[in-house]
Amino acid sequence: MDILAPATRKVLHVGCGAPGPHKLPAGFFPQEEWAEIRLDIDPAVAPDVVASITDMAAVADASVDAVWSSHNLEHLFPHEVPLALAEFRRVLRPDGFALMTMPDLQQIAALVAADRLTEAAYLSPMGPITPLDMLYGHNASLAQGNAFMGHRGGFTARSLEAALLAAGFPIVRVVRDSGYALWATAYMGGVRG
Repeated sequence: MDILAPATRKVLHVGCGAPGPHKLPAGFFPQEEWAEIRLDIDPAVAPDVVASITDMAAVADASVDAVWSSHNLEHLFPHEVPLALAEFRRVLRPDGFALMTMPDLQQIAALVAADRLTEAAYLSPMGPITPLDMLYGHNASLAQGNAFMGHRGGFTARSLEAALLAAGFPIVRVVRDSGYALWATAYMGGVRG
């Protein structure tokens, strides 16, 4: 082993869904630097860990360098969000971070106000996505019986930042993208030794 090569870091991919390429953001590549641990509530997607993001007891305290959460927090009721964020903090190492993305209710509200509730806002690998899908969950998946796809809450940039700060993350950055999504990075604040 090259003594200058970084040790493999671990990313806990919560709500991973079915395995496939491009499930992790570019920052988690090359794969020899990041080991993915897949966690999902649905055993049918064959995750490494079957658990809810509000109770990840199967994942040890301070055991991962990063948590990646793509479109999961909006599937929780608002009172469950602090539980999930506490779990993210619990499993992160002191110098770790959580990276997450989810629909931006403020941008979606502008589409609803423009009477575009059922018009396609963008195309995804799952097909056209409407403001209605972003608000309540992917309609086609829900119609097929996938209740995990239902949305129970949501965020604006300001409310997401407030939730992350209230959860104890001392450094938080939330940005909007042009695809009706929020991206947040929440740092534990420790320094790697």
